[in-house]
Amino acid sequence: MSQAEHLTQGQRGEDAALRYLEQQGLKLVERNVRYPFGEIDLIMKQGQKWVFIEVKYRQSKQFGGALQAISQGKINRLRRAASHYMQCNQLDVECRFDVVAIDASEINWITNAF
Repeated sequence: MSQAEHLTQGQRGEDAALRYLEQQGLKLVERNVRYPFGEIDLIMKQGQKWVFIEVKYRQSKQFGGALQAISQGKINRLRRAASHYMQCNQLDVECRFDVVAIDASEINWITNAF
């Protein structure tokens, strides 16, 4: 799979996750926030709570599935990016970290994932 195909599939996964979460009542704040040390796929709000979301998409569960693709390093980078985002935007709010794991067309939303 080429890099362009990989990005397109990842983008489709993010789009599907966004649609799903909006159907659950979350509101999009920003997407694809990047820093040199980490990236946040989706930043949303559920009521007054800010939600930092990692989206993982896999075409199949052949190699362990989307949930297995989230390493401790990825979690640490996401936490650091979220902390930096909150500092830059002067946010002193309640927040949580969710994961949306998509295997083919099966969507699993894990709240308070870490």
